[in-house]
Amino acid sequence: MSGLKNSPFGKRLRASQQETDDDTPRRNRPRMNPIFGVSPAGSATPSLDSRPTTSSDSSGGPDSPVDPPRIARDYGDRFVPSRDTGDMRTSYHLMEQEPSTPSKKNRIIPSESDALKEQANALFSSILHTEVTPPSPHRPSSPTRPPVASTSATVTPSTPTRRRLFAYSSPSHSNPSTPSRRLDTPTDEAYSMSPVRAQSRQLLESPRRQLRSVCKTPYRVLDAPELAEDFYLNLVDWSSTNVLGVGLGTCVYLWTAHNAAVSKLCDLGKSAGSVSSVSWVQKGSTLAVGTLSGALHVYDASTLQLIRSYPQAHSQRIGAIAWNAHILSSGSRDRLVHHRDVREQQMRPFKRCQGHRQEVCGLKWSSDGGPSSANLASGGNDNKVCIWDLRGSRRAAAGLPNAGRPVPGMSNGDDTGPGDIPLWKFHEHTAAVKALAWDPHVSGVLATGGGTQDKHIRFWNTGTGTMLNELDTGSQVCNLIWSMTSHELVSTHGFSSTTAQNQICIWKYPTLDMVASLSGHTNRVLYLAMSPDGETIVTGAGDETLRFWNAFPKKESGEKERDSRLDYGKLIR
Repeated sequence: MSGLKNSPFGKRLRASQQETDDDTPRRNRPRMNPIFGVSPAGSATPSLDSRPTTSSDSSGGPDSPVDPPRIARDYGDRFVPSRDTGDMRTSYHLMEQEPSTPSKKNRIIPSESDALKEQANALFSSILHTEVTPPSPHRPSSPTRPPVASTSATVTPSTPTRRRLFAYSSPSHSNPSTPSRRLDTPTDEAYSMSPVRAQSRQLLESPRRQLRSVCKTPYRVLDAPELAEDFYLNLVDWSSTNVLGVGLGTCVYLWTAHNAAVSKLCDLGKSAGSVSSVSWVQKGSTLAVGTLSGALHVYDASTLQLIRSYPQAHSQRIGAIAWNAHILSSGSRDRLVHHRDVREQQMRPFKRCQGHRQEVCGLKWSSDGGPSSANLASGGNDNKVCIWDLRGSRRAAAGLPNAGRPVPGMSNGDDTGPGDIPLWKFHEHTAAVKALAWDPHVSGVLATGGGTQDKHIRFWNTGTGTMLNELDTGSQVCNLIWSMTSHELVSTHGFSSTTAQNQICIWKYPTLDMVASLSGHTNRVLYLAMSPDGETIVTGAGDETLRFWNAFPKKESGEKERDSRLDYGKLIR
């Protein structure tokens, strides 16, 4: 016992007992903290500053007559959340699947095709929601609670009855008043050997949409030296006779697809300037060539002969050319669109259209018919899209409010006519509009793509002048073209706000789901053309290469023209 009394513990015990019996007031005694030891007088709460407190600081302030709370209870370093085991959505941070809007404004182009990944993620998310939060009478599958009937008495919240994990009782004896014959069903969940529920098995076994396989590598790569890297030019086009025309420097070369033969169509020389645009007629072997000096030439590719030449077609470079049968339309940096009939020898255009304040860099005729029924879409560096009707705006002015409004800066020369007023003018883009494509499957639908500051693809109904849909691609849209074998759209891209740049993307319309994303170019994909059979696309970029991709499937046999039963001439043997 004497050993315990003389031990350090005994000495501290006697010192504390002596301090308690002392007559010194309580407020003048140092307070003992059971965790951190003796705390200086005047410090009611522990300080977050780890620096030591001097004696001079502790003597300056008044003492608190009340003991501070225990630090171990209120200032612990652990936090154990209290989770409601019944609410699995909150516990596992499960999010409700929001219905996908058709606009897809926040869609960003990935680095590679993610169609299979998106489908697998959607299936996994559905099964996870089914397994973790199965629908039950006590906890509905939807987070919104059903309306509760208003009663005068206050209803206290109650915890729903949970299903016991091990319940050795027959379902028929659970409620004798309503006997159940559930176990008599051979497909009952009790006899299933699968670890997932019946609803999840149904999702796994249900047929899924077959995704089209697209080859991610080009099947042919051609060198294209001196292929200009200029967003406002159009230097690649594919003819209906399966010949590819490419403008390289001051020359135009022809590449025949069936035998891969290359021939030089023309060499304009340095005095005439470099080639700025090429365009084939819809049917035939006629090729139009525009230059930086504003000259326009028309060649017969089969004989390599010059048919027509307009040395002063425009005062500045011609960046866009479009054909509609025998009508040749050209757009220039001088902000004008000229229309010429190549069957006539006169140099002056029969009609001029001016609806843009800056360079015209995109032109596309609709494929609804001939010049009397088709419309022309033009895109400019002023971020505007104009729809023109060469028949004039008298028909449109009667019923369309936008058609009769004059365009500022419109030309008032002798050769102007009612067609100088655009049928529609769209202002939604915020960057230059070069990419234009008319939907060959739905009449009057136009797709337009904006440049670096816009990054959007927008779809318009040119009959009503309304926007149908829009897609935020996250990168500069350089070209657009519709597939002839499926309702899909190809877009080529350049500068991007994401890591994926210089992509070729295939979109499904109207859902705007990505079918595939092709990569291979190291520069902006500024040029795009499609083969006459609609299966192959060719892309050109500033890396001076042309790449050929098998982008679309072949036409099905059901899509071919069927023989008419009324053609009795074919029935004669």
